[in-house]
Amino acid sequence: MNKDNLIERYEASDRINHWLVAITFILLALSGLALFHPSMFFLTNLFGGGPWTRILHPFIGLVMFVAFAGLAMRFWRHNVLDKKDEQWLKQWEDVINNREDKLPEVGRYNAGQKVLFWVMVGCLAVLLVSGIVIWRPYFTPAFNITVVRIAVLLHAIAAFLLILGIIVHIYAAIWVKGSVRAMMRGYVTPAWAKKHHPAWYKEVTSSRGRQ
Repeated sequence: MNKDNLIERYEASDRINHWLVAITFILLALSGLALFHPSMFFLTNLFGGGPWTRILHPFIGLVMFVAFAGLAMRFWRHNVLDKKDEQWLKQWEDVINNREDKLPEVGRYNAGQKVLFWVMVGCLAVLLVSGIVIWRPYFTPAFNITVVRIAVLLHAIAAFLLILGIIVHIYAAIWVKGSVRAMMRGYVTPAWAKKHHPAWYKEVTSSRGRQ
């Protein structure tokens, strides 16, 4: 289909930023799990062994945080929850049964995507702060053992929640056909936009009309 007949959902810079976050997340999940429990220590072989895994993990974490911060700054306005989103969440049975015609009109993102966005913001903030506290040998000596232990616990909990959130994100992207293509190519069909994000579709088409 000609691009003139499609709707741009993500610019190239948005997609590059997204995939940078995705790649660094995978690296962090694998290296973090390797350091989390002895049964998964074999994953350190992917990073050149235990010492290299411990060295690389926090630096990769910084890259992911900065990359996600770029995405968050671009899209936070589209992820502010409102009354329509509250109603959308209350109608979760219609959501899982694909009865989108019964749901409040969705803008650029639905309530589920918005909740996941803020969960990721919170988890990454906790991971950054707790990660700095437990980052040996640079920062850990500046904190007492109690603070370090609390940081380790919070780091593990936030990482667990983030991994669950990303699994949900991937599942939803596959479930809603066309979502992955939008993040790969940047465009969606008018039919896709009208079906899944009708309020956003009206906004985009009205803007085109004015132009």
